[in-house]
Amino acid sequence: MPKHLMILGTASHVGKSVLVAALCHIFSKSASVAPFKAQNMSLNSWITEDGGEIGIAQAIQAWAAGIEPTVDMNPVLLKPKGDHTSQVIILGRPAYDREAGDYYESIDEISGVVDDAIARLEETYDLIIIEGAGGAAEINLYDRDIVNIGCARSVKPAIILVGDIERGGVFASLYGTMALLPDDVRALVNGFIINKFRGDYSILEPGVRKLEDLTGLPVFGVVPYADIAIPSEDSVSISDKKTAQHPIDIAVIRLSRISNFTDFEPLEAFANVRYVPLGSDLGDPDVIIIPGTKNTTADLREMRAHGMDRRIIEIAREGAVPVIGICGGYQMLGRTILDCGFEDSATEVFGMGLLDVATRFESYEKQTRQVVKQVTAGGPILGSIIGETVSGYEIHTGETVSSSPVFEDDGCISESGLVFGTYLHGVFENENVRRALFEYIYARKGISLQDVSFGVMSREDGIREFAEVVEGCVDVSTIRKLIE
Repeated sequence: MPKHLMILGTASHVGKSVLVAALCHIFSKSASVAPFKAQNMSLNSWITEDGGEIGIAQAIQAWAAGIEPTVDMNPVLLKPKGDHTSQVIILGRPAYDREAGDYYESIDEISGVVDDAIARLEETYDLIIIEGAGGAAEINLYDRDIVNIGCARSVKPAIILVGDIERGGVFASLYGTMALLPDDVRALVNGFIINKFRGDYSILEPGVRKLEDLTGLPVFGVVPYADIAIPSEDSVSISDKKTAQHPIDIAVIRLSRISNFTDFEPLEAFANVRYVPLGSDLGDPDVIIIPGTKNTTADLREMRAHGMDRRIIEIAREGAVPVIGICGGYQMLGRTILDCGFEDSATEVFGMGLLDVATRFESYEKQTRQVVKQVTAGGPILGSIIGETVSGYEIHTGETVSSSPVFEDDGCISESGLVFGTYLHGVFENENVRRALFEYIYARKGISLQDVSFGVMSREDGIREFAEVVEGCVDVSTIRKLIE
C-alpha cells in the first residue's frame, strides 16, 4: 500500500510548500514520490505537458521528486478574480466562476474529484506527500474543508505541523492549532517543524522542550531562514521581497490581480525589481513591465484611475526605456480590448495604444500550453537574438491579432523595438532573452559588460540546495520510520 505524509501549517506562508518540495527531493532518493494538494488558491500557476493548469507550487514539488507535474497533483485550483469570485480550475481545465458561498455548496462533488485524483497517484507512487492549505485550524470551515480536515480524514496520513517563527508567536500557534483540531485529526499529528529561524538556538531550545512536554510530541527540527531560488507560490511573497543594490532598476506594475509574477524572479539576480503599487510614484526605471492579470479590463481601469497608464505612455514615447507587457499586460498595451462579458461586464475599453493590436474576449476557454518558438522580431533589444529559440507557457483567454509578432505568431513589437508584448509566461527564464535585455540597458547606461554572465541557478539546483538544508536540521530518519 502507498504511504502518505501530510504537512499542515499554522497559517498561510509558513513554508509548507517549500518543505514539501524538500521532502519530495529527499525521499525520492529511495522511493517513487509524488506531491499532492487537494485545493490551491493562487494566481501563480503552471501548465503541464498536456496543457492542464495547476498551482506552481505543485509543479515545483514534482520537479523536486524528479517527475513531471500532472493535474492529479493539484486537482482543484482557485484563481481569484476579485469581488469574492474565483475561477475554479478542475483537473487542469476552467470549469466555472463561483462566489465563495456558491463554491462550498458544490463541495461534495469536488470532494469526489479530489478522492479520485489521489487514488490515481496511489496507483503509481510509493509515497504521496500532501500539502495542506492556509492554517489547519480553520474552525469555521471544518464541515467543508476538503484540503486539510477532509483530506486528513480520507487518507489518514502521518501529519507534521509547521509553524513560522519569523512572524512571532510560533509556540502559541503550534499549541493552539493542536488544541483546535478535531480529535480524530489531532491523533494523526506526529510532531512539529519550526521554520524560518534566525538567531541563537540555545535561546529557543527551552521553548522547544516545553512544547514537547505540553503536547507529548517531538519537534523534528528547526529550519533556518533561507533565501531559496524557488519560484514564489503566491502574491503573499511579494511583500517579502527585498530590493538589492544593482545598477539596473526594473519597475513591475503591481496590478490588483497580478498573476504569475514568478516571470520576473529570474531578473532579480541582476536588477532591483520593484513591484510598484498603482498609487505610487513610478520613478525613473530602466525597464517597465506590465505583468499578467486575472482580469485585464478591471486592472486596466484601475491603472487608468490612478494615472499610472499616462506615466507609462509618457516614458515609452520618450523612446529610451523598454516597456514590456506579459499576457494581460500585453493586452493592455494594445489599442482596444473588447470584452463580450467573459472577463467582465460586456464592454469595449481603450488600451494604452503603444502596440498596434486589438484583443477580443469571446469565450470562457483558455489557451494553456507549453511552447517553444523562434525570435522573429528585430530592434535594439531582440534583434541581437533573432532566429534563436525561446520556451515558455501560455495561460490566457482572449484573442489578439498582430501584424508585427515577436516570437513567430506570438506577441507584437513597436516600430522602435522598445515596446513589445507577448503571451509567453516564463520568457525571462530564457538566458538569451535576459542577455539581450540587459545588454541594451548596460550599453545605454554606459556600464561595462566585461565578465558579466546572465545565467541563474536552475529550479532544480535551488530545490536541491534547500533540501540539503532541511536534511541537515530535520530528523528525517525518524520521519521516514513514521511513514513506513
